[in-house]
Amino acid sequence: MPWIEIVQPDAATGPLKDAYDWQASRLGAPSEFTMLGSLVPELVRIRLELYKASEGIDSTLTPRQRNIVGHVVSVLNRTAYCASQTRAKLGELGIDPDELAAIESGRYDALPAVDAAIARYAAALTTDPAAIDEDLVTAMRDAGLGDVEILHVNNQTAHLNYTNRVALGLGLLHEIDTTTYDSFAAVPQ
Repeated sequence: MPWIEIVQPDAATGPLKDAYDWQASRLGAPSEFTMLGSLVPELVRIRLELYKASEGIDSTLTPRQRNIVGHVVSVLNRTAYCASQTRAKLGELGIDPDELAAIESGRYDALPAVDAAIARYAAALTTDPAAIDEDLVTAMRDAGLGDVEILHVNNQTAHLNYTNRVALGLGLLHEIDTTTYDSFAAVPQ
């Protein structure tokens, strides 16, 4: 239960209702994270626009790789809500349980080379942004990513760190209801 007031979907009007309806058309209902900004509908709209732009970068990054970024970030930030969501999504995408365990324990070398380079970059940018150096970017390039994909990894990492901090800072501390998530995941994106 968040630590601030939220506007429930049945009470939303105007631009907030429009934002909730857009997300419901994709997920089945607005997410608890989206509702955290509901006292300021423009914030909800901007967050959803950022989400659409960050997720929608036209790159060859796979859904698995985008969710690896999210999982690395959320595990390191100890954000149960976001980590449970990426764990469920990675499971849906068929990740090997040993690879999932490797991500969750920081053993990125157990992943395929490109996924390992992505995970190391996301981890470094999450835990010590000032320590990022060109070698981490070069490692992603050497593993086969182009600059658009590297930009995608960077934006996914930054966006998920923002999301994690909002969730943690406003009391969204529980794991997602995976039963509900499974029904949402079946909705075409």
